[in-house]
Amino acid sequence: MSFSSMSKQQVLDAGEGAGEEVVELIPGLPEEVAEKCLLHLPFLYHRLFRTVSSTWNRFLTDAPAKPPLLAPAPAAAAAAVSVSFSLPFLFAFAFEPASRRLQCQALDPFSRRWLLLPPVPGGAAAGSFAVVGLPRRGEIYVIGGVEEGGDKAVRSVAVYSAARNGWEAAAAMRTPRGYMAAGEVGGRVVVAGEDGEAEVFDPEAGRWLPAAPRRGAAVARYDAAAAGGKLYVTEGWAWPFERAPRGAVYDAAADSWREMARGMREGWTGSCAVAGGRMYIVAEYGEWRLKRYDEARDEWLMVAGGGVPPEVRRPHVVAGEVGEVAGGRRRIYVVGAGLDVAVGTVSAAAAGAPHGVEEEVVEWEVVKGPAEFAGLAPCNAQVLYA
Repeated sequence: MSFSSMSKQQVLDAGEGAGEEVVELIPGLPEEVAEKCLLHLPFLYHRLFRTVSSTWNRFLTDAPAKPPLLAPAPAAAAAAVSVSFSLPFLFAFAFEPASRRLQCQALDPFSRRWLLLPPVPGGAAAGSFAVVGLPRRGEIYVIGGVEEGGDKAVRSVAVYSAARNGWEAAAAMRTPRGYMAAGEVGGRVVVAGEDGEAEVFDPEAGRWLPAAPRRGAAVARYDAAAAGGKLYVTEGWAWPFERAPRGAVYDAAADSWREMARGMREGWTGSCAVAGGRMYIVAEYGEWRLKRYDEARDEWLMVAGGGVPPEVRRPHVVAGEVGEVAGGRRRIYVVGAGLDVAVGTVSAAAAGAPHGVEEEVVEWEVVKGPAEFAGLAPCNAQVLYA
């Protein structure tokens, strides 16, 4: 049902006042076309667009959920509907090397325009804090860290809301932490320190709860990723490679930790992005090739199609879209120096391709960052639906 096909009484019930007439979203355009146009309005300006008319205001605020690009499986239907109204934006956190000032920029992949967001609060040292996105809520959390120029860990948490285009303080962690692993698991934020202590933030309740501690030797954070209701933490390979890296997995449903599977931890040689429910890494060596983890085989499989284009220079940070895009494909973003972005679209390899090593293929497209971003060094990337 399109927005304009709602009955007059439905519109009156949804409106702020009685007696308002139904007005076309964009006069002269079929309503389905007008709805598609409004869906592509940059989220940053939604407040302004809501002042155009009461009809625009109601559509941008309360319009019925639009059907997703792909008909989801029944188990995924609720999740797909929750993001169907919004479009994916890439949020990149970056430092100016000279001033060490942190800023956040948002890229609209469709218009290729960068949107400067309000300043990120806090003064934690680069890389010491955690950043976690809740894509379906349109929120990003900047968590903890170590004070710039010192070694004191902090408890503070700031949350960005795409709907408000602003930051505000969220409930502080129970324990000061820096250089922690973190991710979204089941709609909650899970953080875990190197010492094995962990806690979980419930955004609905607005409070932190203790989580089961991880036992055993410390696991220094090299990379972490959340997928399938679990948080994966790996310390990665370290020179002189005298021992295999350690890794741990937190299961939110069971509130328990276990050792990471051998093939996963030994093959995790880059930064991980989760796209369409699958885990991919961009290798740190060679041609920066993309690999996908196959849980049944406990191995990382090479993805055909070449590595990250060389014009997207390191350091790299990666992010993936939570859902599939049209045709069952998956989308990954690799943000490099100067906020140049390589957009990778992963699809199934052509029928008849050799089984095993290259069951998927990636196609890369580069979105160059503006000249004024030349000195920025990325430290995190998230995809939100806004």
